[in-house]
Amino acid sequence: MRRYQAPLYRLAVRVLDDRQEAEDVVQDVLVTAWRRLPELRDDAAVGGWLYRAATNRSLNRLRDRRTLPDDALEQLPDLRPGEQPQRVVEAAAGVHALAAALRGLTPEQRAVWVLRELHERSYAEIAEALGTSPVAVRGRLARARADLAEAMTAWR
Repeated sequence: MRRYQAPLYRLAVRVLDDRQEAEDVVQDVLVTAWRRLPELRDDAAVGGWLYRAATNRSLNRLRDRRTLPDDALEQLPDLRPGEQPQRVVEAAAGVHALAAALRGLTPEQRAVWVLRELHERSYAEIAEALGTSPVAVRGRLARARADLAEAMTAWR
């Protein structure tokens, strides 16, 4: 639990854009894992199973609610003493622009992008987590990157 709770939470927050729902997803996944612990034979597969479960539950919740909240991904950069206020404001605006761009992706594209770019999962791991092929993952990731690049052109 200690090893996977924080990464699973970050994954769920990025996919769901809602911290409360992300906490619920992680709790559900960890409770299910605890109950199914005797069934898990390969210790090395536990991480992949947990990521797959968290991704699938997050996507299911997205499908259930069908719309995303407007205040998604409200994570402002750390304020450090001595930082110039203008840089802090620019960084915060960039975070908000990225959040808006991520909201514009399909749930599957967002999940693929989050798993690859933020959690550094391989195409095979992402494909397993989403129940698809590595070729489909590549396609979704390429489309997500293109859409994000287009949405973020003002920030280059």
